[in-house]
Amino acid sequence: MNKPHSQSCDNNKQPILEKLMPLLTPYQGVVEIGSGTGQHAVHFANALPNLTWQTTDLAVNHSGIKQWINDSGLSNIKPPLCLDLSKPWPISQCDVIYTANTLHIVSAELVTAFFAAIKNTVNINGLVIIYGPFNYAGKFTSDSNRQFDDWLKDRDSNSGIRDIEWITELAAKANLHLLDDEQMPANNRLLTFKKLIN
Repeated sequence: MNKPHSQSCDNNKQPILEKLMPLLTPYQGVVEIGSGTGQHAVHFANALPNLTWQTTDLAVNHSGIKQWINDSGLSNIKPPLCLDLSKPWPISQCDVIYTANTLHIVSAELVTAFFAAIKNTVNINGLVIIYGPFNYAGKFTSDSNRQFDDWLKDRDSNSGIRDIEWITELAAKANLHLLDDEQMPANNRLLTFKKLIN
């Protein structure tokens, strides 16, 4: 069986890693929400051997993630946990949460659930790092993002590129402070939040 493969993961993994490396130096573990194919987990765990990378996703994606982990030979990636944003998380506490290209795929209801879960899961002084496209002042940042949003809504009317103002509002309710909002390739952003209080 061929491993699942995402070209966008291949394209963005190194630019994301370059941003993650200084951020993650003080920490020992990361929980990835929505590991997808598993490509990011393998690339990042390989470059950050002192960090334990916990993969998660819906059960349907687990076999592909496990293939990537097994073929990597890395000991610092944990097999995927089953995590459904509509249900209680299988993680009690963690220092860092990372997620890429998830908030525009899931429904607005699940985006809200994501931040509500973070409030009880991320430790004080922990990080939440989110990669993906966002709108600013209700406007798309590029024509390609507008077209991508149309494609998303044709596929699922509950999905779509989220407004950064709404995301930061949900984050604030989860006691997250926005440390950085960095421009990334292909009209994406990397948001870094820090958990201030419980």
